[in-house]
Amino acid sequence: MLIENIKQLVQVKEMPGVQRRVGAEMSDLKIIENAYVYVRQGKIDRFGPMTEMPEDVKSIDVKQRIDASGKMVFPSFVDSHTHLVYPASREIEYIDKIKGLSYEEIAKRGGGILNSAKKMATLSEEKLLKNALQRLNEIIRYGRGAVEIKSGYGLTPESEIKMLRVIK
Repeated sequence: MLIENIKQLVQVKEMPGVQRRVGAEMSDLKIIENAYVYVRQGKIDRFGPMTEMPEDVKSIDVKQRIDASGKMVFPSFVDSHTHLVYPASREIEYIDKIKGLSYEEIAKRGGGILNSAKKMATLSEEKLLKNALQRLNEIIRYGRGAVEIKSGYGLTPESEIKMLRVIK
């Protein structure tokens, strides 16, 4: 697939990987004006300004050619609401919800946010960070290019501050 004449190709860089941006840095996006993106076998193969599109890309017979004139392209998934810092998986609770159990029933079985908050208080920042980095690397492998990480499992000022330190 070749996407061409892109008005703005946003948040791209030559070397992929984790790039942490906080505060004012978040407003400094790498943008290529009047750009192209060539996708081969489901992966971005090349990109850049239209004026620098290689001849071999221009002449490729692609099944899908998209004219993105006047459009912006963000070549990744953006996940604007994540809770990557948490003490333990609650997937069993999710299965219970699917089976029709109420939140009260799940809590009586030892699940729920109060259980998560107790576990949060006992885990070290180092362990929380290690687990969060594993989750972050996993979602990057699935195509996330930008994530916002939220706190919310602490329920006490101390636990919330601990989570925010891990996020930072």
